[in-house]
Amino acid sequence: MKVTWILVADSTSARFFSVETPSSPLLEFDNLVHTEGRMHDRDITTDLPGRIKSSDGSGHALEQPTDPKKHDIEQFAHEIAHYLSDAHNGNKFEQLVIVASTSFLGLILNQLSAQLKRTVCFELNKNIATQNAADIRKQLPDFIPCG
Repeated sequence: MKVTWILVADSTSARFFSVETPSSPLLEFDNLVHTEGRMHDRDITTDLPGRIKSSDGSGHALEQPTDPKKHDIEQFAHEIAHYLSDAHNGNKFEQLVIVASTSFLGLILNQLSAQLKRTVCFELNKNIATQNAADIRKQLPDFIPCG
């Protein structure tokens, strides 16, 4: 049987589980914590944007080119993808199940290499990262691990 990992993530944490048979419980073996995902924009950026003064004396604040919170969450998705890539290259799993909210799931998938995307056998668009392992298992289909 192929080794299957289950990633359950949100913008603040990524939990990694393994499962042996369709009826076996999930076994949590690792997690990544991203405390910055809970922060407000004002806490992420320490400086206020600058101001521009035009020749007529009027002025306005400069806007940041990217949303700092969005950028920070994208960085966390990249960190998760890097963790998965290292594990896959180390032959630690052959199949991957990803569970995350729709927007975060998309961010994670965008960070995965083509080779790693081929290991994904199931995706679930739900934000259940704070639930216990038994409740998470109940929301997964019976065919996990994938055939």
